[in-house]
Amino acid sequence: MLVSVLLGGVAADRLPKRTVLLVVEFVRLGTAALAGALAVTGSLQLWHLAAIAFLVWAAEAFFFPAYSAILPTLLPADDLLAANGVEGTLRPVAQQAIGPALAGLLVGAFVPGVALLVAAGVYGLAAVVLLAMRKVAVEPPEERTSVLRDLGEGFTYLFRTGWFFATLAFASLYVLVVIGPIEVLLPFAVRDQTGGGASSFALVIGAFGVGGAVGSLVVSSMRLPRRYLTIMMMMWGAGALPLILIGVARNLWIMVVAAFAVGVTNSVAMVIWGTLLQRRVPPHLLGRVSSLDFFVSLAFMPISMALAGPLGEWIGIPMTFVLAGVIPVFLAVAAVLGWRLPRDEVAHSLDPAPDAASGARA
Repeated sequence: MLVSVLLGGVAADRLPKRTVLLVVEFVRLGTAALAGALAVTGSLQLWHLAAIAFLVWAAEAFFFPAYSAILPTLLPADDLLAANGVEGTLRPVAQQAIGPALAGLLVGAFVPGVALLVAAGVYGLAAVVLLAMRKVAVEPPEERTSVLRDLGEGFTYLFRTGWFFATLAFASLYVLVVIGPIEVLLPFAVRDQTGGGASSFALVIGAFGVGGAVGSLVVSSMRLPRRYLTIMMMMWGAGALPLILIGVARNLWIMVVAAFAVGVTNSVAMVIWGTLLQRRVPPHLLGRVSSLDFFVSLAFMPISMALAGPLGEWIGIPMTFVLAGVIPVFLAVAAVLGWRLPRDEVAHSLDPAPDAASGARA
């Protein structure tokens, strides 16, 4: 995915986005069906799984930029926040709750191969939905350019656009500081500080997911705030402060509440961020800009997880969580003030157009 995501952004800007999504869906369908058939017939080997996994995630890298870029062509600008909020609510529920539960039932009742074949069928249904989607008009490019030049145009936009560079730089460091402790050290914090086991850990991580769904749902029912950059940054920055409680708490319920709070604020910021990209980035660059966002997250996530273990052993798990809660606050303030984001968001107001606002009041 890391290798392919930048190319996925170029494809989203050069090709019909609906077609890109359909190709990804058929790759998902074909690989799941192949893995299921090999498993059911007893022919599946480890190298098969490795090759299929590589192909699936390479295709996934083309999905996210195309999805981000197609949404503004389907909906009015004032509806994007609501759409991103609903998506941010449904996706984690499907990925982290319904999907694993269904997979567990299928594997328990049959064999893993059958579950993979059912997954192929579900991908087929998703392809039918995409086929039913109305075609989106595609403006032909003014001139034919190379893939490298298209990539360079995306990076040029990154370095010349202050609000985008500031947000992406902050997000990179945020991922580096926060993701590792949550993904690697949280099970040990639950065990060592509360005496809990797997079920206690599931409760804490589940609270994070529920908080994310609630945050997405709440923000989807609101208008984009006027101070959208400042609020987004502080939701990420100050929203990490409850991680301090995870580092020092001796009661499980405190960890649950803290995880829920982090989930809420993180999702609110993510929904605003996705909407901001779709409303402020030029349409012909949106795929590439979205791919840069995914690339940074993918690049820093494994680094964060690799550093979390040694850091936890060196300074202790509680102090690691304290740092993960405090550092994002300073990073957010530095980004807001250093790049003068309040001035930028006032100069580029995203309030509803006067006609839309007056129509809504009428």
